[in-house]
Amino acid sequence: MEAQKKLLVVAHAPSPNTLKLRQAVVDGARHEDIENVEVRVLSPLEAGPEDVMACDAIILGTTENLGYMSGALKDFFDRSYYPCLEKTEALPFACYIRAGHDGTGTRRAIESITTGLRWKRIQEPLICRGDYRDEFEEQCRELGLYVAASLDAGLI
Repeated sequence: MEAQKKLLVVAHAPSPNTLKLRQAVVDGARHEDIENVEVRVLSPLEAGPEDVMACDAIILGTTENLGYMSGALKDFFDRSYYPCLEKTEALPFACYIRAGHDGTGTRRAIESITTGLRWKRIQEPLICRGDYRDEFEEQCRELGLYVAASLDAGLI
């Protein structure tokens, strides 16, 4: 039997809609066709460097707050950056951003930090822009499925 791969989802979900997005990512990652991936879901305030060092891939989720990532995700990075530096190089990651505006500053901030960590982005950030639409949930489900399936197949 193949060893279980570990996918960590660290997502800030302060509202019912952002909770739906996080759940959609998890539902996609736990699709019935995914056989060897264990999905762990933590809020940014619960997650720490030990969780990152124990995973094989990570999905980050955040709201856009004043043109930046959520304070909770920033806190996660503040606590995890140096302990993870040089221990998680090339960690595959993806992210989604719930942006009331354009998400540009949030994306740039996440890319700056993950570049410093030398993590490997496995797809363009998913930016759910503007007023909330139900299609965001399907996009997040596809993101979770894509990352988990790639991990399951040994592609990442």
